[in-house]
This record gives sequence, structure tokens and C-alpha cells, in this order.
Amino acid sequence: MKEYLLGIDIGTSGVKAIVMDKKGVIEAIASKSYGTSIPKPLWSEQDPEDWWKATIESLNELTNKTKGKGTIIGIGITGQMHGLVLLNRSGEVLRPCILWNDQRTFKECEEIYNIVGKEEILRITGNRVLPGFTAPKIIWVKKNEPEIYSKIAKILLPKDYIRYKLTGEFYSDVSDASGTSLFNVGKRNWAEEVIKALQIKREWLPDVTESPQVCGYISKEAGELTGLKEGTPVVAGAGDQASQAIGTGIIKEGIISVTIGTSGVVFACLDNYIYDREGRLHAFCHAVPEKWHLMGVMLSAGGSLQWFINAFGREGYSVKDNIGSLMEKAKQVRPMSDGLVFLPYLTGERTPYPDPYASGVFFGINPSHKRAHFFRAVLEGVGFGLKDSLELIESLGIEPLEIRISGGGAKSELWQQILANIFNYPIYKVNTTEGACYGAGLLAGVGTGVFRDVNDAVEKIIKSDLAYVPDKDSEIYKKFHKIYRKLYFNLKEIFREHTELKLED
Repeated sequence: MKEYLLGIDIGTSGVKAIVMDKKGVIEAIASKSYGTSIPKPLWSEQDPEDWWKATIESLNELTNKTKGKGTIIGIGITGQMHGLVLLNRSGEVLRPCILWNDQRTFKECEEIYNIVGKEEILRITGNRVLPGFTAPKIIWVKKNEPEIYSKIAKILLPKDYIRYKLTGEFYSDVSDASGTSLFNVGKRNWAEEVIKALQIKREWLPDVTESPQVCGYISKEAGELTGLKEGTPVVAGAGDQASQAIGTGIIKEGIISVTIGTSGVVFACLDNYIYDREGRLHAFCHAVPEKWHLMGVMLSAGGSLQWFINAFGREGYSVKDNIGSLMEKAKQVRPMSDGLVFLPYLTGERTPYPDPYASGVFFGINPSHKRAHFFRAVLEGVGFGLKDSLELIESLGIEPLEIRISGGGAKSELWQQILANIFNYPIYKVNTTEGACYGAGLLAGVGTGVFRDVNDAVEKIIKSDLAYVPDKDSEIYKKFHKIYRKLYFNLKEIFREHTELKLED
């Protein structure tokens, strides 16, 4: 009988779970989707019970697929970061989770700065307080939903709620906790002075540990619901981006990943803790013990592509067929889509502009532009947004030795070539395709002794190969990137005025 590792990813669009053997070969994959609620402009919520139902269904599918073939010996969990899950004393969910891309709390961010101090927050947490982060959401609930606030017994992040349902334990890991605005990233523990200043009860927060650490075991009830064996160890796991980095081998300084999912992330491993003094980049603990990472995040990368297909795709065609058709047509369009520029700020932005008011823009439209021009402009606009993050990382002294691409964008040859040209660096691909979920499985292997440590796991499993190199189009992208940047600064105040008018309605 084989011994397997299980990775679970509580994503924004659904749950994915994979079973792999100890050599990293995937035995089975299962996934279940769920929706997102947008009750008001700038809001984004999900019901944690939807995550749990999707997890049960996915795990049952996996355990049925592997029944009689082997035993799952370790479990790792990853998932969307920053979400606010509130539980009462009975462990029941008090309200829908406020998600990472929710932008309602810009006033609460300013309130936290006024209480703690902007420079002090940056010094302690390594990050600005952003609307998507957890702490301002807690303050928002206190101000706007006092009855719910009065019932809080525990505050959890999305993946940690699923751990609680699987094991009955309240834990988080250092990478996920780094995105709460309540964590001392340099010291890898809760920022007691910030928690006290914001009058948040310390007992509401879970204990934190390093990502490969075992911190719970499958309960009898969870085992009966999912098909997993009671007593199977569950490691702390990691936030989705740190876990994605493990799954693509980003564990050494100079090896940088670009991930295009719903959001877009440029991720750089750090051997020593540093942070951007202007707070434009995130500085978080890595899922590798004693390492950190810098991260630039754009909120609508693959999300921009999905929006375009939803809004302008051909009816009666699947998303896959729409994307495939438009990619082929976009190949015939010249670089920069005959002067068309797209700003991908559909849900505000984080890096390099932490601006909840920013919105999407097409600039430079003329009568010759067709659907394929707009589609290609979306690909290029996302590329420019990612380039902004890459240049900020370079400005802090991190030299890119290798850039690895993963996520949905890694499936498009055209998009990868566009990125190689915009970055003006070669693009590498890795031999793994399941990203964050795969990283969670590797962390489970470290925690259960399959691998000596994270370095051992990555060295044995993850390989990279050169895929795309910059070509003559790099020069035109360099010129238009300057226009792309100027557009934001010229529209910044208009974005704010426009958003405030919408909120009045």
C-alpha cells in the first residue's frame, strides 16, 4: 500500500484538493466551486459553510479514488488570505467572511493609523494597513455590526476555519498571519502592542506556528464526513502565495515567481527580513522557517481576463473556447494593440498603488479597434501591473536570477511571451502545475518526516526549464509602460471622486 500526502486549497472560486505520493506524483485531483456575494459596491463576501461543504465533497471524491491503493499520512492546508471569519463560543459562524478583495474598510485603515501611527504600523508589521487586510475588517464590524462583534469568541483566516472543522483546533501559520495587520513579521509572532491598541482581545486570535509544524489531527466526526482516517496529522500549512511559492520552488533569494490567478502576484524569497519603507510591497513571513518574502499584488490579473470573457465573450461558447479563440486572434494584433492601453484596476489596487478607489480603464480607443485588440490590451495591462511589482522588488536590492511563471496565465503561450517582453527577462516554467495545493502537500511531507525540511522537498521534486526569452517587442513595451504609469497619476483624483459619487447612490 502506498503512502500519500494531501493538499487542500480553500480558494476564492472553489476548493481544490490533491493526493500525491512521496515522490510528488499526483494520484488524484478533486475540486468543487462556490460563488462570491457582492451585497454592495466594494463589498466581497463568502459563506464559510460553502467552503466546508465543498471541502467535504472534494475529500470524499479523493478518498474514493484512492481507496484500496494507499493511505494518506499527512495533510496540508492553504487558501485565500486576509479573510475575516468570526465564530461564537459554540464555534458557529457569526456572519459571512469578508474577503481579501473587499474594499469597504478604507476609513478603518485610516483609523488604525491614527490610533497606532503609520510609521509604527510599518515598523512592526512590515506592511501598510490595506482594506483587504484583516484588522480593519474587525474594526468595521465593531462599528457597523456591534451585536455580532459582542458575540465574537474566535477570529480565523479562511484556511484555518477549515482546519478547525477538520481537527477542532484553533491555529494559524506565520505566513497567513502576516497579512492581518496584527502580526510582527520580523519576530514571527502576534504584535501584542497593536492588538492592545486596537482593543482586540488576544484570546480571540489563534496560536501561530511555522508552516510545516503538525498542529492537529483529523477528528472522528471529520473523518466520518470526509472519508479521511481519524488521527491523520494536519500541518499548519500556509497562505496561498507562500504555499504557491513552495509548490514552484521559490525558496532561495533571487528566484522570483509570477503567479496569475484571480489576482496577480510577484513573489521574491528573502534570506533576511527587510520591508519597503513606503509600504508599496508586502513583507511577510515565508512558509520556509527562518525566511521571509516580498510580494507585489495586483487585485485583478486573471480576474481581468475573466471579466472580459464574461462581458464580451461569445454567447454559447465555454470560457475555455472563448479564451482559446481570442488568444489566436490576439496573436495577429500588433504589440500594444495599436495604441490601446488597459488599466486593470477593476477592484481597486494594492501594488504599487494601494488605492481602493482605482477602477478599470481602456485608453486610446480608435475606430480600428476590434474585440481582439481589447483582449490583447487586457493581457498587456496585466503585464504592466506585474512589471511595476518586479521593479519595486529590484529597487530593494533583490536581483532576479530566474523568473518562474505559474497559475492560469502559465497556460497561454502568447501571455507568457508578452510577459517576457514586458519584464525584459527570460521566463521559466516548472514541472508542477498545481501551485498552492501542491505546496501544501509538500509541507505535509515535511511535517510528517517524508522530507528532511522544505529545501529537501523542493530539491527532490521541483525542476525548472527556460520557456520564453524577450524579443524585439520589448522596446515598444518599455515605451508604453511609461504611458501606462502616467495614466494612473493623472486619473488618481478622478478615481476617488467617481467612487464617492457611486457610494452616494
